[in-house]
Amino acid sequence: MDTYLQAGLDALGDATRMAIFQKLAAGPLAVNQLASTLPVTRPAVSQHLKVLKEAGLVTDNRAGTRRLYRLNPEGVARLRAHFDQMWTQAMSAFQAAAETPESPVKVKGESHATDRRRSRRS
Repeated sequence: MDTYLQAGLDALGDATRMAIFQKLAAGPLAVNQLASTLPVTRPAVSQHLKVLKEAGLVTDNRAGTRRLYRLNPEGVARLRAHFDQMWTQAMSAFQAAAETPESPVKVKGESHATDRRRSRRS
């Protein structure tokens, strides 16, 4: 797996970093703006932003006396490509299983007796 992809997934595994990531999806924000909406201190937000930046998910730039943080389109595209690929593989596997008559999909909790009753009705 791509190192940056793994770093991005690891970074988003933390609830506060995921919240920051989601807030930045709406547009650029300064640390103070983020901290005012989260139950953590401003220094903690800065540390979380540092992790997100190192993972390639966030970039920053100076805007006067403050820094504005925004999502890094390349990092987001890397995550999206990963999940698109996983989704495509999962759907292909599901379609293959659904089209194979020899391997019926079992519903969780059904017993073999239910299967026998179904086959007698057929």
